[in-house]
Amino acid sequence: QVQLVESGGGLVQAGGSLRLSCRVSGSIRSIDRMGWYRQAPGKQRELVAAITSGGSTNYADSVKGRFTISRDNAKNTVFLQMNSLKPEDTAVYYCNANLRSLVGSSGYWGQGTQVTVSS
Repeated sequence: QVQLVESGGGLVQAGGSLRLSCRVSGSIRSIDRMGWYRQAPGKQRELVAAITSGGSTNYADSVKGRFTISRDNAKNTVFLQMNSLKPEDTAVYYCNANLRSLVGSSGYWGQGTQVTVSS
């Protein structure tokens, strides 16, 4: 069984910073792409940032220059450092991982962590 457990969300004032973490556990053979998505009330889930196993990254235009995604392959963990936060960054943030487990290849989601940025 594969689990993705996120942490690090919370309430912060505009201009502040938060660091999200997501650890993948279970019967994992390899992890390819890992990413962070977010969903604000009344909006569709959108990609925030993603990183491949080789370290290549891509970001949503709205977070470029403010957010940084990184990963620790030895610990099966992905991070999202969020700086200069804005009220429009308020959303539930979800971790996603494309991986190979004992039962095959698939994408998995975390349970989500709330990020609230006050003005």
